[in-house]
Amino acid sequence: MNQLAPQPPSPVSLPAPPPPPTRLWLIRHAEVEPRYQGVFGGRIDMALSPRGHDQAAALAKYLRQKTVNAIYASPMRRVRETLQPWIVNGVPQPIVLPDLREVDFGAWTGLTFGEVQERFGISAWQWLNQIESAAIPGAECAVTFRARIEPCLRQIIRDHPGQQVAIACHGGVIRMLLAILLEMPLSRTGAFQVEYASFTKVRLRPEQTEVQLLNFTPWREIAP
Repeated sequence: MNQLAPQPPSPVSLPAPPPPPTRLWLIRHAEVEPRYQGVFGGRIDMALSPRGHDQAAALAKYLRQKTVNAIYASPMRRVRETLQPWIVNGVPQPIVLPDLREVDFGAWTGLTFGEVQERFGISAWQWLNQIESAAIPGAECAVTFRARIEPCLRQIIRDHPGQQVAIACHGGVIRMLLAILLEMPLSRTGAFQVEYASFTKVRLRPEQTEVQLLNFTPWREIAP
């Protein structure tokens, strides 16, 4: 009786490895010139202070140790000046997205916290709640602010899967980006700081968004 030759085992189909995560670096501009410190600057196109230039240099020193695939930036002067010491030696040129500009504070623009309290009877420390409830005269509300920022974020994520991408912008914009990514109200982002020349790192996977580093300030932690 003929014996059938043994057949080799069928190859085991292994699941495909997961795609690499996309990593976003959220970078706030450095300290602004003294006359605008403690002021709701918003759309005012201010420059950096001397200390701000030092902060930008320390931030650049930290970032040069890393590899970035693309840089997106607000068009505002304080962001351009913050990026200037970093954009050398083969670092990608920033892609400017006008909609990454800072939130418009309307009637609060140019006012100090004390002046807001005096003129409007509102604690300026509640500015996130005021933006969220559309309570600042002439300002963007959270809905219109998000409608401006979210398309930028989705474009960046879509165009750079599995890459490291920097977004250089403003404190208010970083808060809105985090609110979108973490699916939380804008006002909840008041629970953490977004300081001048700070670096926040977010890792994106299909099943999870993870904040890996929040409000790291190289100019403080690793002086040049």
